[in-house]
Amino acid sequence: MTRSPNTRLKRPRKPWVWLAVIGGIPLIMLAGPLSYRLVTGRSLGLRSAAARTARLIIHPLLAAWDSRSVRGSSQGRWTNVVFLHHSVGRALVDQGDVRERLAAAGFSFWDQDYNEYGLRGPDGVPVGYGYNVPEDNTDPDGLVRIFMQHAYELPWNTFSGLLQHEVIIFKSCFPVSNIADDEQLRAYQDDYLLMRNVMDEHTDRLFIVVTPPPLNPAETSPAAAGRARAFSQWLQSPEYLQGHPNVVTFDLFGSLAEPDGRAQDANMLRQEYREGTDSHPNELANQTVGPLFADFILQSTSAYAGD
Repeated sequence: MTRSPNTRLKRPRKPWVWLAVIGGIPLIMLAGPLSYRLVTGRSLGLRSAAARTARLIIHPLLAAWDSRSVRGSSQGRWTNVVFLHHSVGRALVDQGDVRERLAAAGFSFWDQDYNEYGLRGPDGVPVGYGYNVPEDNTDPDGLVRIFMQHAYELPWNTFSGLLQHEVIIFKSCFPVSNIADDEQLRAYQDDYLLMRNVMDEHTDRLFIVVTPPPLNPAETSPAAAGRARAFSQWLQSPEYLQGHPNVVTFDLFGSLAEPDGRAQDANMLRQEYREGTDSHPNELANQTVGPLFADFILQSTSAYAGD
C-alpha cells in the first residue's frame, strides 16, 4: 500500500514515555495548589495533598517496582511475614523485640503502620512506601474493605500488597473494644466471617488474627469491656476457627486485660500495664507480651507447614 508523504507512521511508545506520563500526574495535581500559594501567600494544605498524592499514585508504583525483592525475602516456606497494625502494634514490635526474635529464627518480618509511616522492612527501616490502607481504617469494617479488594499479581492495593507475604497478621486497635451493644458485637462478627471467607480462598497463605487490645478503665464501661472479652473469645473459638486451617488467632486482648471478673477493671487494660488514662499498653506490657507474640508466630507457621 502506498502511503501519502504526509502520513506519519505510528510508533509504539517506549516504556520510559509511559513512566514520564505517570510521573507527571502528581506534578499536574500539585500545580494548582502551588500556584495558589505563590499568588496569595496562603496554603491549601499542599503538604497533606502531596502526601495523599504520593500514597495514591507513587507508593503503588514503588511497591510494584520492589515486589520481586519483597517476595524474594522469604528464607523458606512461611518465613515472609507482614503485620498490619497501628500504634499499639508498633510499640509491641519495637519494645517487645518481635522483629529480633523472628530474625533469629530465620524469618523476614515486615510491618505496615499508619499510612503516614508506611511499611518497614526486615531491618526495621521504612522502605519509603506503604500499602495504602484506605482511610487508615483498621476497624473491622475497614479490614473487610481491604479483604474485599481485588487480588492483583502486583501490589496495586492494600490486599495485593499483603499477599506478597506468606504470613499475614492483622489487628484492629483498642477503640474497637468499646463495643456499645450486642448489635455492634454481631456486626464485628459478621465482618470477620466475611474476611474468613476470603482467607479460605488463599490457602497458600497463613492468616493470623490478633484480637483487639483492651481499653483503659477511663475509656470504657464494664458492659462494653465484657463484650470485648466475648468478642476475643469468639475469635479463638471452634465456631470461628474450626475447618479453616490457615486461620489462627493470637489473643492480644487476653494477654493485656484484667482476668479477674470480680475486679473493678475486669476485662480492661491491667493496672500494671497502663499509664494514667492512656489505653496504649506501657513498655512493661510490650516487653511481656512481645515474646509471646513472636513465639505464637513461630509455632503457628511451624504447625501449618507440617514441621
